[in-house]
Amino acid sequence: MTPPMNRPDRAGALHKARGRATGTPDDPSWPLRLAEDLRGIRADWKTSAEVCADAAWAARSAGRSVLGLLSPEDVLATDRDPITARTLAHLYLSALRFDFRCPTLQRLVEQLAHTACQPLDCYTRALYAFALLGQSRPEGLTVMDEVLAEAEEHPKTLHVLLHGLWLGQDLDQGAERLLALSSRPALATGTDPIVLFRVAGALRRLGQYDEGLSTIDRAIDCLPPGDISVHADLVRERSLICAARDLHQHRSPTRTSTGTPS
Repeated sequence: MTPPMNRPDRAGALHKARGRATGTPDDPSWPLRLAEDLRGIRADWKTSAEVCADAAWAARSAGRSVLGLLSPEDVLATDRDPITARTLAHLYLSALRFDFRCPTLQRLVEQLAHTACQPLDCYTRALYAFALLGQSRPEGLTVMDEVLAEAEEHPKTLHVLLHGLWLGQDLDQGAERLLALSSRPALATGTDPIVLFRVAGALRRLGQYDEGLSTIDRAIDCLPPGDISVHADLVRERSLICAARDLHQHRSPTRTSTGTPS
């Protein structure tokens, strides 16, 4: 049996795994190499989620999506060791999330639940909640609550749920739930531009336009220099808030047949 790594060695190996996964998106073998690296440090689901989410995003940003390197069959295979299976699932399901492919993500997790050799980890179930929430399916709220009971303050997991609440425009009290989730310690730093972006959207939906504008301006100010793609999303949200506020301010009151404002 291989002895466990001490903390400095493990931290160094994890740093190397992150760098190799996010720095070589042109190499089609990097998902399997990442799985090997995570297996070498006996990564738990939290570490896997953190590394795989970042790697899937980096690959997508480089125009080399994981969806072009792996297939559903890779995710559903039953002949892999648990860490490799989890790594490939985290990568592929995260890529589906980033592309907003909610129905496909939902179906694949449901298939995985039937074929997996062990219960689904918390992050995979969070991605399932995202798929349901993104379709405004109320059962997603139940799955979300179950995940929250286990995830504690794991940032990547909370971000997935926040993303689902942001995407699901027709959820019961979706905006209010988003604001409540964003107040949890792991998210309420006041400096995370993605959290602020989603909060601004929720405030817009609630008609709190001035607070929404203040929040989106903070989000833009917190963005790292040169983050073009996310900057465009934030500027678009700012335009939506301004347009909604202007419409609200200039809309004439509607009247009933008796001439009384309704």
